[in-house]
Amino acid sequence: MKENDRSILAWCLYDVGNSAFATTIMAVIYPIYFQQVAASTLSPSSATAYWGYASSLGLLIGAFLAPFLGTFADIRSIRKKFVAIFTALGAISALAMGSVESGDWKTALLFLVLGSVGFSGSAICYDSLLPHIAPVERMDEISTKGYAMGYLGGGTLLALNLGTMSLFPGALGARLSFMSVGLWWIAFAVPLMIVVPEPQRAFPDGLKKMGTFASLAKTFREIREYRDAFVFLLAFWLYNDGIGTVIRMSAIFGAQVGLDRKSMVMALLATQFIGIPFSLLFGKIAKKIGSKKSLYGALSWYLLIAIGAYWMRTSLHFWMLAISVGMVQGGAQAISRSIYASMLPPERSAEFFGFYDISSKFAGIAGPAAFGIITQLTGSPRLAVLAIGSTFIIGLFLLSFVDVDRGRQKGIMRRSY
Repeated sequence: MKENDRSILAWCLYDVGNSAFATTIMAVIYPIYFQQVAASTLSPSSATAYWGYASSLGLLIGAFLAPFLGTFADIRSIRKKFVAIFTALGAISALAMGSVESGDWKTALLFLVLGSVGFSGSAICYDSLLPHIAPVERMDEISTKGYAMGYLGGGTLLALNLGTMSLFPGALGARLSFMSVGLWWIAFAVPLMIVVPEPQRAFPDGLKKMGTFASLAKTFREIREYRDAFVFLLAFWLYNDGIGTVIRMSAIFGAQVGLDRKSMVMALLATQFIGIPFSLLFGKIAKKIGSKKSLYGALSWYLLIAIGAYWMRTSLHFWMLAISVGMVQGGAQAISRSIYASMLPPERSAEFFGFYDISSKFAGIAGPAAFGIITQLTGSPRLAVLAIGSTFIIGLFLLSFVDVDRGRQKGIMRRSY
C-alpha cells in the first residue's frame, strides 16, 4: 500500500471512532436514557428542553474555540496534537457517562457538554487534514469514504451496544454502552496518530510573530477575499442547522411523542447502515453531475423530511423518516466538507476550517436551542420540527450564489506548492 493510501485509510478510520460518539451518545441511546432515567424527576417537556440547551452549550463552547484552535494549529503545526487532546476529552466524558444514575440529570448534561466540546474540537483539526492527504480531484471521493466508514463504525458499535443492553437489561446495559464509546474512539484514533504525517507549514516570519489573536483577525479578513468560500459558509451555517437539529433531537423528540423506544433505536441503527452505500453513492454522483448539484438534491430531500416529521404519529412514520435521513445525511455533510476544502489553500486549512467549524457549531447551537424554546413554550415539539424546514430553504437560496469552480480556482491561485 502506498504511503498516501495508508494516510487516507488512517484518516478515514478516525471517522469510525468518533462516529460512535455521534450515534450512541448524541443521537440514540444517551438521549433516550436521559429522558427516561437521568431526567426521570423532570417533566418530559423540561427534559427535552434541557437536553436541547445542553447540546447548544457544548457546541457554543466549541464554536468559540474553533477559530483560535485552527489558527494556532496552523502556526505551530500541531493539528494532530489537538486531535489527540480533544479526543481524550470526549472519550473520557463518554467513560464518565457510565456513572450516571436515575435522577442525575445535571451530571448527565455536564458530561454531554464536555463530550460535545471534545467531539467538536477534535473535528476542527481532523477535517483540516483533508487537503493535505487528498488532491482536489479526489476530495469528494475521500470525504464521502470517510463518512461511509463513519456510518459503518457508528452503526457497528451501536449494534454491539444494543446486544449489550439485551444481555444486561435496565440501566447497566446502557451505562456499559456509554463506556464502550470512549474505548472505541481512542482505539480508532491511534492509526491517525501513527500514520498520518503532521503537515508542516513554513509561515512567513511576520505571521508567526503576530500571535494567535492577530493572526485570527487576519484570517477573518482574508477569508472574505475567498468570496465563494465565504458565501458557502453562510449557506452551510443555515442548512447545517437543520441537519444538526435532526441528528441531535430526533430520538428525544420521538420519546416525547410516545414512540416505542426499541423501535426508535432499531430505526436509528438502520440509518447508520443505510448511510454507508448512500454516502459512497453521493461521491459518485458528485463526480458525475458536480458537487453543487448533488448537494442541492440532498438538501431538498432534507426539506421534505422536516415537513414529513411534523405529521409523524407512529413508529412506522419514524422508520420512514429514519431511512430517508440515512439516504442523504452522510452525503450532504461529506460533500459540504469537500466543497469547502477544495476552495482553500491547504497550508492554511486549519485556520480556515476553524471558521467552517464555528459556522457548523453556531448552526448546531441555534437549532437545538430553538427546538427547546419552542417545545417549552408550546408544550409540543411538532411546531419546532416544522420550523427546521426554513433553514434548508434559506440555505439553498444562498447556495445558489456559490460558484464552486470559481472558488476552486481562487484556492489554486493561493496555494504555495
